[in-house]
Amino acid sequence: MSQNSELKIEATFFGTGTSQGVPVIACNCEVCKSADSKDKRLRSSLLLKINGHNFVIDAGPDFRQQMLREEVNLLRAILLTHEHVDHIFGLDDIRSFNWIQKHPTDIYAEERVQTAIKRIFDYVFADHKYPGIPKMQLHLIENKPFEIDGVEFIPIRCFHHKLPVYGYRVGDLTYITDTNSIPENELEKIKGTRILIINALRRKKHISHFNLEEALGIVDEIQPEKTYLTHLSHDFGLHSDIQKELPENVFVGYDGLQVKLKS
Repeated sequence: MSQNSELKIEATFFGTGTSQGVPVIACNCEVCKSADSKDKRLRSSLLLKINGHNFVIDAGPDFRQQMLREEVNLLRAILLTHEHVDHIFGLDDIRSFNWIQKHPTDIYAEERVQTAIKRIFDYVFADHKYPGIPKMQLHLIENKPFEIDGVEFIPIRCFHHKLPVYGYRVGDLTYITDTNSIPENELEKIKGTRILIINALRRKKHISHFNLEEALGIVDEIQPEKTYLTHLSHDFGLHSDIQKELPENVFVGYDGLQVKLKS
Protein backbone atom coordinates (compact mmCIF):
# COMPACT_ATOMS: atom_id res chain seq x y z
CA MET A 1 0.00 0.00 0.00
CA SER A 2 1.43 3.37 -1.00
CA GLN A 3 2.09 5.74 1.88
CA ASN A 4 2.22 8.89 -0.25
CA SER A 5 -0.79 10.35 1.57
CA GLU A 6 1.44 10.90 4.61
CA LEU A 7 4.79 11.72 3.06
CA LYS A 8 7.23 14.13 4.62
CA ILE A 9 9.61 15.25 1.88
CA GLU A 10 12.74 17.34 2.25
CA ALA A 11 14.35 18.07 -1.11
CA THR A 12 17.95 19.28 -1.25
CA PHE A 13 19.37 20.57 -4.51
CA PHE A 14 22.61 18.62 -4.77
CA GLY A 15 23.52 20.43 -7.98
CA THR A 16 21.79 22.88 -10.30
CA GLY A 17 24.30 23.21 -13.13
CA THR A 18 24.71 21.85 -16.63
CA SER A 19 26.97 19.04 -17.81
CA GLN A 20 29.96 21.41 -17.45
CA GLY A 21 28.86 22.94 -14.17
CA VAL A 22 29.37 26.60 -13.29
CA PRO A 23 32.00 28.01 -13.41
CA VAL A 24 32.96 26.48 -16.73
CA ILE A 25 36.62 25.56 -17.20
CA ALA A 26 38.62 28.39 -18.82
CA CYS A 27 35.62 30.76 -18.97
CA ASN A 28 36.06 34.37 -17.83
CA CYS A 29 32.42 35.53 -18.11
CA GLU A 30 30.86 37.45 -15.22
CA VAL A 31 28.86 34.42 -14.09
CA CYS A 32 31.86 32.12 -13.96
CA LYS A 33 33.83 34.81 -12.11
CA SER A 34 30.97 35.69 -9.76
CA ALA A 35 31.71 35.79 -6.03
CA ASP A 36 28.11 34.85 -5.22
CA SER A 37 27.97 31.26 -3.92
CA LYS A 38 24.59 30.85 -5.65
CA ASP A 39 26.38 31.15 -8.99
CA LYS A 40 28.52 28.07 -8.21
CA ARG A 41 26.69 25.10 -9.68
CA LEU A 42 27.62 21.41 -9.54
CA ARG A 43 26.10 18.92 -11.98
CA SER A 44 22.33 18.52 -11.55
CA SER A 45 21.09 16.08 -8.93
CA LEU A 46 18.42 16.04 -6.23
CA LEU A 47 18.42 14.51 -2.76
CA LEU A 48 15.01 13.50 -1.42
CA LYS A 49 14.69 12.70 2.25
CA ILE A 50 11.32 10.95 2.52
CA ASN A 51 10.07 9.71 5.87
CA GLY A 52 13.65 9.45 7.08
CA HIS A 53 15.08 7.64 4.03
CA ASN A 54 17.47 9.20 1.50
CA PHE A 55 16.79 8.87 -2.22
CA VAL A 56 18.91 10.52 -4.91
CA ILE A 57 17.89 11.37 -8.45
CA ASP A 58 20.99 11.05 -10.66
CA ALA A 59 24.60 10.54 -9.64
CA GLY A 60 26.92 12.65 -11.76
CA PRO A 61 30.66 13.33 -11.47
CA ASP A 62 30.11 15.55 -8.40
CA PHE A 63 28.33 12.79 -6.44
CA ARG A 64 31.14 12.41 -3.88
CA GLN A 65 31.41 16.14 -3.25
CA GLN A 66 27.65 16.51 -2.96
CA MET A 67 27.32 13.65 -0.47
CA LEU A 68 30.11 15.07 1.68
CA ARG A 69 28.70 18.60 1.57
CA GLU A 70 25.26 17.47 2.75
CA GLU A 71 26.69 14.89 5.20
CA VAL A 72 24.65 12.01 3.80
CA ASN A 73 25.54 8.87 5.74
CA LEU A 74 22.89 6.44 4.48
CA LEU A 75 21.37 6.00 1.04
CA ARG A 76 18.23 4.01 0.27
CA ALA A 77 18.29 4.18 -3.55
CA ILE A 78 19.35 6.07 -6.66
CA LEU A 79 16.86 6.86 -9.43
CA LEU A 80 18.29 7.70 -12.84
CA THR A 81 16.76 9.99 -15.44
CA HIS A 82 19.04 8.91 -18.31
CA GLU A 83 22.53 7.68 -19.10
CA HIS A 84 24.50 10.82 -19.95
CA VAL A 85 27.84 11.26 -18.19
CA ASP A 86 26.72 14.15 -16.01
CA HIS A 87 23.99 11.93 -14.54
CA ILE A 88 25.71 8.59 -13.93
CA PHE A 89 29.50 8.97 -13.67
CA GLY A 90 29.42 9.25 -9.88
CA LEU A 91 28.09 5.73 -9.45
CA ASP A 92 31.55 4.37 -8.68
CA ASP A 93 31.44 6.35 -5.43
CA ILE A 94 28.63 4.26 -3.96
CA ARG A 95 31.40 2.04 -2.59
CA SER A 96 31.35 3.85 0.77
CA PHE A 97 27.63 3.15 1.14
CA ASN A 98 28.23 -0.49 0.19
CA TRP A 99 30.75 -0.75 2.99
CA ILE A 100 28.69 1.08 5.63
CA GLN A 101 25.33 -0.49 4.77
CA LYS A 102 26.71 -3.97 4.01
CA HIS A 103 24.68 -4.45 0.82
CA PRO A 104 24.61 -3.36 -2.83
CA THR A 105 23.10 0.02 -3.66
CA ASP A 106 19.67 -0.15 -5.28
CA ILE A 107 19.62 1.69 -8.62
CA TYR A 108 16.39 2.24 -10.55
CA ALA A 109 16.61 2.81 -14.30
CA GLU A 110 14.97 1.85 -17.56
CA GLU A 111 16.43 -0.90 -19.75
CA ARG A 112 18.44 1.34 -22.10
CA VAL A 113 20.07 3.11 -19.17
CA GLN A 114 20.89 -0.19 -17.49
CA THR A 115 22.59 -1.35 -20.69
CA ALA A 116 24.77 1.77 -20.62
CA ILE A 117 25.64 1.23 -16.96
CA LYS A 118 26.69 -2.36 -17.63
CA ARG A 119 28.89 -1.17 -20.50
CA ILE A 120 30.50 1.78 -18.71
CA PHE A 121 30.91 0.01 -15.37
CA ASP A 122 31.68 -3.37 -16.88
CA TYR A 123 34.04 -4.21 -14.01
CA VAL A 124 31.06 -4.16 -11.62
CA PHE A 125 29.31 -6.90 -13.56
CA ALA A 126 32.34 -8.98 -14.58
CA ASP A 127 32.40 -12.69 -13.77
CA HIS A 128 35.67 -12.23 -11.92
CA LYS A 129 35.33 -9.11 -9.81
CA TYR A 130 38.23 -6.97 -8.66
CA PRO A 131 38.31 -6.43 -4.86
CA GLY A 132 36.74 -3.18 -3.67
CA ILE A 133 34.57 -2.42 -6.70
CA PRO A 134 31.13 -0.84 -6.16
CA LYS A 135 28.16 -3.14 -5.75
CA MET A 136 24.98 -2.28 -7.64
CA GLN A 137 21.55 -3.86 -7.58
CA LEU A 138 19.79 -2.77 -10.75
CA HIS A 139 15.99 -2.49 -10.78
CA LEU A 140 14.10 -2.16 -14.05
CA ILE A 141 11.54 0.62 -14.29
CA GLU A 142 8.97 1.22 -17.00
CA ASN A 143 6.57 4.07 -17.61
CA LYS A 144 4.32 3.20 -14.72
CA PRO A 145 4.38 3.86 -10.96
CA PHE A 146 6.65 1.79 -8.74
CA GLU A 147 7.23 1.64 -5.02
CA ILE A 148 10.29 1.61 -2.80
CA ASP A 149 9.48 0.80 0.82
CA GLY A 150 5.88 1.89 0.29
CA VAL A 151 6.84 5.22 -1.30
CA GLU A 152 5.34 5.58 -4.78
CA PHE A 153 7.39 7.15 -7.56
CA ILE A 154 5.71 8.07 -10.83
CA PRO A 155 7.97 8.23 -13.91
CA ILE A 156 7.23 11.08 -16.31
CA ARG A 157 8.28 10.35 -19.90
CA CYS A 158 10.07 13.38 -21.30
CA PHE A 159 12.36 13.96 -24.27
CA HIS A 160 15.91 15.31 -24.26
CA HIS A 161 15.92 16.24 -27.99
CA LYS A 162 15.19 12.73 -29.36
CA LEU A 163 16.39 10.81 -26.31
CA PRO A 164 13.63 9.47 -24.02
CA VAL A 165 14.35 10.39 -20.41
CA TYR A 166 12.40 10.16 -17.17
CA GLY A 167 11.33 12.82 -14.74
CA TYR A 168 9.83 11.72 -11.44
CA ARG A 169 6.88 12.65 -9.28
CA VAL A 170 6.67 11.64 -5.65
CA GLY A 171 3.74 12.93 -3.65
CA ASP A 172 3.20 16.56 -4.60
CA LEU A 173 6.75 17.14 -5.86
CA THR A 174 7.87 16.69 -9.49
CA TYR A 175 11.44 16.81 -10.81
CA ILE A 176 12.11 17.35 -14.53
CA THR A 177 15.63 17.78 -15.90
CA ASP A 178 17.36 17.54 -19.30
CA THR A 179 14.08 17.98 -21.14
CA ASN A 180 12.79 20.08 -24.02
CA SER A 181 9.51 18.24 -24.67
CA ILE A 182 6.80 16.60 -22.55
CA PRO A 183 3.87 14.85 -24.28
CA GLU A 184 0.41 16.02 -23.21
CA ASN A 185 -0.51 12.67 -21.68
CA GLU A 186 2.62 12.84 -19.52
CA LEU A 187 1.84 16.39 -18.45
CA GLU A 188 -1.39 15.04 -16.99
CA LYS A 189 0.72 13.10 -14.46
CA ILE A 190 2.25 16.34 -13.22
CA LYS A 191 -0.98 18.28 -12.72
CA GLY A 192 -1.75 18.84 -9.06
CA THR A 193 1.93 19.06 -8.21
CA ARG A 194 2.57 21.65 -5.51
CA ILE A 195 6.33 21.83 -6.01
CA LEU A 196 7.76 21.68 -9.54
CA ILE A 197 11.50 21.54 -10.19
CA ILE A 198 12.23 22.00 -13.88
CA ASN A 199 15.23 22.59 -16.13
CA ALA A 200 15.65 26.02 -17.73
CA LEU A 201 19.04 26.08 -19.41
CA ARG A 202 19.15 29.69 -20.55
CA ARG A 203 17.07 32.44 -22.16
CA LYS A 204 17.92 31.51 -25.75
CA LYS A 205 16.23 28.45 -27.28
CA HIS A 206 18.18 25.16 -27.08
CA ILE A 207 17.85 21.92 -29.02
CA SER A 208 17.56 19.60 -26.01
CA HIS A 209 16.61 21.67 -22.95
CA PHE A 210 13.79 24.01 -22.05
CA ASN A 211 14.77 27.64 -22.12
CA LEU A 212 13.22 30.09 -19.65
CA GLU A 213 10.20 30.88 -21.82
CA GLU A 214 9.42 27.20 -22.39
CA ALA A 215 9.85 26.31 -18.72
CA LEU A 216 7.49 29.12 -17.71
CA GLY A 217 5.02 27.80 -20.27
CA ILE A 218 4.95 24.49 -18.41
CA VAL A 219 4.50 26.38 -15.15
CA ASP A 220 1.50 28.22 -16.61
CA GLU A 221 -0.07 24.92 -17.67
CA ILE A 222 0.60 23.02 -14.44
CA GLN A 223 0.04 25.90 -12.00
CA PRO A 224 2.11 24.55 -9.08
CA GLU A 225 2.30 26.47 -5.82
CA LYS A 226 6.02 26.98 -6.28
CA THR A 227 8.51 26.27 -9.06
CA TYR A 228 12.30 26.04 -8.86
CA LEU A 229 14.51 26.28 -11.93
CA THR A 230 17.48 23.93 -12.27
CA HIS A 231 20.12 22.78 -14.78
CA LEU A 232 21.15 26.39 -15.40
CA SER A 233 24.08 27.37 -17.62
CA HIS A 234 26.46 30.27 -17.27
CA ASP A 235 24.80 31.69 -20.40
CA PHE A 236 21.65 32.35 -18.38
CA GLY A 237 23.25 35.07 -16.28
CA LEU A 238 23.74 35.85 -12.62
CA HIS A 239 21.44 34.25 -10.05
CA SER A 240 20.40 37.64 -8.69
CA ASP A 241 19.56 39.00 -12.16
CA ILE A 242 17.50 35.96 -13.17
CA GLN A 243 15.40 36.08 -10.01
CA LYS A 244 14.33 39.66 -10.74
CA GLU A 245 12.69 38.52 -14.00
CA LEU A 246 10.63 35.67 -12.58
CA PRO A 247 7.01 35.50 -11.44
CA GLU A 248 6.55 35.69 -7.67
CA ASN A 249 6.05 31.93 -7.28
CA VAL A 250 9.06 30.91 -9.44
CA PHE A 251 12.54 30.76 -7.95
CA VAL A 252 16.07 30.19 -9.16
CA GLY A 253 17.39 26.96 -7.69
CA TYR A 254 20.87 26.90 -6.22
CA ASP A 255 23.15 24.25 -4.78
CA GLY A 256 22.26 23.39 -1.20
CA LEU A 257 18.74 24.87 -1.37
CA GLN A 258 16.26 22.91 0.76
CA VAL A 259 12.54 22.67 0.17
CA LYS A 260 10.22 20.94 2.65
CA LEU A 261 6.82 19.53 1.81
CA LYS A 262 4.13 17.44 3.47
CA SER A 263 1.91 15.44 1.13
